[in-house]
Amino acid sequence: MYRSDKLNLLLAILLALMTLPSLVNSQANPILDTGADLIINGALPPYDKFPESDISYQTFDFIVVGAGPAGCTVASRLSEISRFSVLLLEAGPEESFIGETPLINEAMITSPTYNWGYKMEKEDGVCRGGVGGRCDWPNGKGVGGGTLVNAMVWTRGDPTDYDKWAALGNDGWSYSDILPYFIKSETMDIPSLRNSPFHGTRGPVHLNYPSYQHDLSRAFQRAGREIGLNYSDYNNPNERIGFSRIQASLHKGRRFSAAKAYLWPARYRRNLVVQKYAFVTKIIIKNRRAVGVDVILGKNFEQKVKVFARREVIVTAGGFNSPKLLMLSGIGPQQHLQSLGIPVIQNLSVGYNLQEHVSTASLAFLVNVTDAGLQWDLPLIPTIQSVKEVALFGQGRYSILGCESFAYAQTKYATGRVPDIEFLFVTGSLAVDCGKVQQKSRYLDEGFYKRQYSNICYKTAWNIWPMLLYPKSRGTVKLRSRNPFDDPIIHGNFLSNEQDLITLVDALKIVLRISKTKALQKYGSKLYSKPMEGCTQYVFESDEYLGCLVRQITTMFHHQCGTCRMGPDSDRDAVVDNRLRVRGVKGLRVADTSIMPEIIAGHTMAVAYAIGEKAADMIKEDNL
Repeated sequence: MYRSDKLNLLLAILLALMTLPSLVNSQANPILDTGADLIINGALPPYDKFPESDISYQTFDFIVVGAGPAGCTVASRLSEISRFSVLLLEAGPEESFIGETPLINEAMITSPTYNWGYKMEKEDGVCRGGVGGRCDWPNGKGVGGGTLVNAMVWTRGDPTDYDKWAALGNDGWSYSDILPYFIKSETMDIPSLRNSPFHGTRGPVHLNYPSYQHDLSRAFQRAGREIGLNYSDYNNPNERIGFSRIQASLHKGRRFSAAKAYLWPARYRRNLVVQKYAFVTKIIIKNRRAVGVDVILGKNFEQKVKVFARREVIVTAGGFNSPKLLMLSGIGPQQHLQSLGIPVIQNLSVGYNLQEHVSTASLAFLVNVTDAGLQWDLPLIPTIQSVKEVALFGQGRYSILGCESFAYAQTKYATGRVPDIEFLFVTGSLAVDCGKVQQKSRYLDEGFYKRQYSNICYKTAWNIWPMLLYPKSRGTVKLRSRNPFDDPIIHGNFLSNEQDLITLVDALKIVLRISKTKALQKYGSKLYSKPMEGCTQYVFESDEYLGCLVRQITTMFHHQCGTCRMGPDSDRDAVVDNRLRVRGVKGLRVADTSIMPEIIAGHTMAVAYAIGEKAADMIKEDNL
């Protein structure tokens, strides 16, 4: 913890936990929507750490746009060179200390303060249970980016993922090339893994198991052994298939964001400026060279300024906002930009190749032991002792992530020894809170949610989300207009390749098999038997029925990537080269998950950090 006044944090968490039930039921969430402002105006001192500066018409060596995990990493590492001046720009605020509590993660997703609130366009056959038949697509906003709203899950994917990147012509991006950057970024605090050659012990990001584990989570791990899978360290390339507790970016039971990991230790560097509430609207390009950015500053976007870069502009705004900014600046598909009246500087396939891991959160397995899993009413009636546990020691039920264990496994469509599915075990169902948060955070239609889940409100249950590791479907990101404040047009095209649905159906059949193991039958696990609305025409638990579940409640993981594809000159769809330089424009790079040519078999946060680490080294090499 980097604040000395632990009493303030204790009071803040107590206030948040005691008020959260009423907040999530209202349309305006004062605490969640304004970070710590409500508490600051009460009894507690400001949480802000990085002062706002007058950056108008100033010149820096490097401008980094977007303070997600990659952006925080790049800015921090570049500022290690004292003669480099670095400006990090972020449209959102700093994180709230309320959001440090893992339990509140789902509620943070509903906050427009920390989530851009993008929605996927309505598409036939997916997200049918969503509001207006659409999917919500969370995208972190603020100093820390996605690490302010995600589940902090730390996975690297399979070694073959990166070897494939290299085989596509991206020299320097094989598994052996990128492994040192994974190790460099992390401090493994799990005692049994600290001596592994595949983990780091001196990096900025602290990794731990969640400090609290429910009985159902332990049962899930025992169930894995029953179906022939061992307990594993899934980030060890030799143990990719197996069951495990979740490795997460947590420190002493609290969320450990990119800002905590990379920016807070660098806060006294005079050559690093972190500017929050800085909305970048355009990259300034002269003679085919990026020389600065147009920025609107302030909470209410009241001040338009220009800021200049002597050496480079590095875009680290993520899978949606990086392509959006490039296109607003005249870099993108020629026909699309011309249709909006945007002068084309460089014709590139920006916004194509959008990829995401798809799943469904629709299942609910009821149990006959009420205290074996997550209970909504219990954690949200805090006692002084229970709040003290999480605030001072990072322990107890408030420190849970909700997802506590998972497995990497193979469906019958997998090849070789590479897993093609991840099972994310959740110690509760969508009905755990009777819609107070889950219905909103999953963007489900309220009527649909109530009709489907009201019978099991607050019931103790568990669920497994089967995450499709290698989706074949591809989507797009396009501009809605020339107005930088307009949301982009996002087409996920989920399940447009039929194999994606077929693989998920087989994964759901494995989930049903897991539910019947002795380990979980000890708790009387039974699939909620009410047929899913919109799927009643199919035989319950049949392949057709399971496929319909995916189409009714389509879930994604905030893993949007691939929209500024990395590739060699021979790759006509490549936006950046293997050193992440934008083709045809000097002094401009993209360094986040948007550069991934193919999605990896795991969550993308750890990869974002590694990309940031590698990018920083390449930028140093090219500028020293």
